[in-house]
Amino acid sequence: MSDLLRISLVQFDVLWENPIGNRQKLDILLEPLKGRTDLILLPEMYSTGFSMHAKSLAESMEGDTIGWMRTQAENTNAAVAGSLIVKELGHYYNRFLFVLPSGDIFCYDKKHLFSMGGEDQYFSHGIKRVIVDYCGWRIALFICYDLRFPVWCRTMKVADLVLFSANWPAARTPVWQTLIRARAIENQLYVAGVNRTGTDGAGVIYTGESTLIDPKGRIVCTMNDQSDVVTTCVVSLEELNRFRKKFPVSDDDDLFEINV
Repeated sequence: MSDLLRISLVQFDVLWENPIGNRQKLDILLEPLKGRTDLILLPEMYSTGFSMHAKSLAESMEGDTIGWMRTQAENTNAAVAGSLIVKELGHYYNRFLFVLPSGDIFCYDKKHLFSMGGEDQYFSHGIKRVIVDYCGWRIALFICYDLRFPVWCRTMKVADLVLFSANWPAARTPVWQTLIRARAIENQLYVAGVNRTGTDGAGVIYTGESTLIDPKGRIVCTMNDQSDVVTTCVVSLEELNRFRKKFPVSDDDDLFEINV
């Protein structure tokens, strides 16, 4: 168990439908992190961009990109997390992979598919939330559009840190900034969100704004640089628990169940 957790936010211009090129880009970005971080967070569909060409781009759980994640996790001695297109049992998923240095993998399939972009026509919905126990931290995994749904993201009593892997368009940047702070405040936990930069193959523009928010809604770190960049932030479980004990909002929480 560790009080302090080093989280590296990796914000970059994802090459359109080019897994090999994106892995090569990331090889360079992640090289300095060896032994200097505990958790590496990548954008949504970081190997391809937010493409609906699921059939041609999907990989299996034994594919090259997941193998690359295992190698990076081992080499950096850190968990590597981010989403990509995965095919399993005849279905396509926008799947968040959380890969441990041991090679073990936790998976979360995106629940809220972005219907306005046609995502629900090509991908299958996830049906369960996922909480990972890592370094003594309880870490919840979500993807992009999930951020808009506070009930699904309600993790006040079951998580200490929430991760969002995202491709959030520049046109809705104020929404991203507002909701990511709201999820941290209402759940009394840390929230880290990584977004891409650049313009994708569909002409959508992204400006990053990757950020980490503390349980009081304060910015721990944020990224406004449009170049490929990595920022490492440190969060404290002891500080989080001290705040929760001093201001125990969870004692007055509403009880409800989520039906999927």
